[in-house]
Amino acid sequence: MWKIRKTYKYRLYPTKNQIVILDEQLALCCELYNAALQERRDAWKMAHKSIGFRSQSDQLPRIKADRPDVREIYSQVLQDVLHRVDKTFQSFFRRVRHKESPGFPRFRSYARYDSLTYPQLGFAIKDARLNLSKIGSIKIKLHRPVDGKIKTLTIKRAAGKWYACFSVEVVNIPLSPSSKSIGIDVGL
Repeated sequence: MWKIRKTYKYRLYPTKNQIVILDEQLALCCELYNAALQERRDAWKMAHKSIGFRSQSDQLPRIKADRPDVREIYSQVLQDVLHRVDKTFQSFFRRVRHKESPGFPRFRSYARYDSLTYPQLGFAIKDARLNLSKIGSIKIKLHRPVDGKIKTLTIKRAAGKWYACFSVEVVNIPLSPSSKSIGIDVGL
């Protein structure tokens, strides 16, 4: 037995007010992403100093104290934005080490920043509704059950519609040995 990850995608039906809140949160997360990227670039250009996730994450309480609009976003969503920046730089440096074409991390426009991730907490499913911290209860179309332990939730905007993508950890039980012929489609 081993554990695998699956993703279940469901359609969300937010109210007009919730759409405004979700759009505002996406815009603020995009702003935070670009600011974190800019801070890392400036620190390296001016002082040849590298800034990591921890030092940027430690600044979040001060940012929330200064900006009441940022306070309206769940704290783990903000931390995930900084994790995205960190992963982008780690991938860049990995490509540099392996002498690949690195492609320095770029700023994101609002139109290309289209998801919020709740890494652990801040959400719950109850009675065909998805309860999100600091957003409220959103109608969700649960067309199939979520099997396994939910690890993360990503709220995604695509083509003017909203989706909830649950990343789930599932225990995969191997098939018993068989002497019969089988066919496997590996999706190639």
